[in-house]
Amino acid sequence: MFQSARLKLTSWYLLFIMLVSITFSFAFYRESTLSIQRVIVRIHSIQKQSRQLMIPAPPEAVIILKQLQEEKIRILVSLALVNGIILVIAGGAGYFLAGRTLRPIQEMVDEQNQFISDASHELRTPIATLRAEMEAALLEKHVGNQDAKKLIESNLEELGKLQELANSLLQLALHKKEGSTVEPVILQEVIQAAYKKVAPMAKKKQITFLLPQFIGKVKGDENSLVEVFVNLFDNAIKYSASGTTVTVHEEVKKRTAVIAITDQGIGISSGDLPHIFDRFYRADKSRSQAEGHGLGLSIVKKIIIAHNGSIDVKSVYKNGTTFTLTFPLLR
Repeated sequence: MFQSARLKLTSWYLLFIMLVSITFSFAFYRESTLSIQRVIVRIHSIQKQSRQLMIPAPPEAVIILKQLQEEKIRILVSLALVNGIILVIAGGAGYFLAGRTLRPIQEMVDEQNQFISDASHELRTPIATLRAEMEAALLEKHVGNQDAKKLIESNLEELGKLQELANSLLQLALHKKEGSTVEPVILQEVIQAAYKKVAPMAKKKQITFLLPQFIGKVKGDENSLVEVFVNLFDNAIKYSASGTTVTVHEEVKKRTAVIAITDQGIGISSGDLPHIFDRFYRADKSRSQAEGHGLGLSIVKKIIIAHNGSIDVKSVYKNGTTFTLTFPLLR
C-alpha cells in the first residue's frame, strides 16, 4: 500500500517539477533564439530582394543562415538534454522525498497495527478463561452455592484484569496526547507521595527505601509525575527479594534534575533490556511472573517525554537495576 502511495506521490512531484522545467526551458529558448531569428528573417528578406532584382544573393548569407539554424538546433538539443537530466534527478529526489514524507504515516500505521495485535492478544486470555469457566459450570447438572461463589470470584478476578488493562490502555492514549503544563511541581513532594502509595507493599516485603531531600522544581503535572515514580517503585519492590534496599539518588547538572532509582533485585537480561519500554513487552519468565500487562514502563516513558525529560536504564542480570530520570528544572 505504501509503495503504491510512494510511487503516486513521486509521480506528482515529478509532474510538477517537469512542468516548471519545461516552462522555463521554453521561455529560455524563445529568449535566446530571438536575436537569431531576427537575423534569419533579415537574411531571408535579402535573399527575396535579390531574387526580385535578379541579383545573386551573397554566398556568405547562405553560410550564416545555415550556422544560425544549426545554433537553434544546438540550443534545443541542449535544453532537451538538461530536461532529461532534471527528469532523472527529480525522479530520484522525488522518490526519496516521498519516502520521507510517508515514513511517519507508515510508522504510525505499523504502530497502530502492532498495538491492536498486542491488545487483542492480552484480551484473549482473560476472555477465554471467563468463557471456559462459564461453559464448565453450565455442563454441571448441579451447581452448589459454594461452587457458584468460587465461579463468581474467579470471574471477578478476570474482569479485574480486563479493567486494569483497559485503564492502562486509556492512560497510554491520554499521555501520548498530553502536552507540557506550566504548573510548578516540587520533586520532593512527588517522590514522597509516590512512596506513600507503595509503602505498605514495601513494608510487607521488608524493603527499605532511601529517599534523599529533593529541593528542585519542574514544570509539569503532579499526578502524572507521581504515577511515574509509583510505577518505578512498584517494579523495584516486585522484582526485589525481601530485606533488600531501594536507593533513590538525586543530583543537579546544568539546571537538570538527575534522579537514579536503584534496586537490588533480579535485574534484566541484556536481551530484554532494549525492549522494556515497548508496549505489552514483558521480560523473561523470571520477571514476568509478576502480574501486569507490560504497559507500566511504556506509560512511564510517555509521561517523561511529555515533560521534556528522558529515562535510561542500566541493569546487571540477577544483580539489580538502575533507572535514571532527567527533568529540566525551573529557574
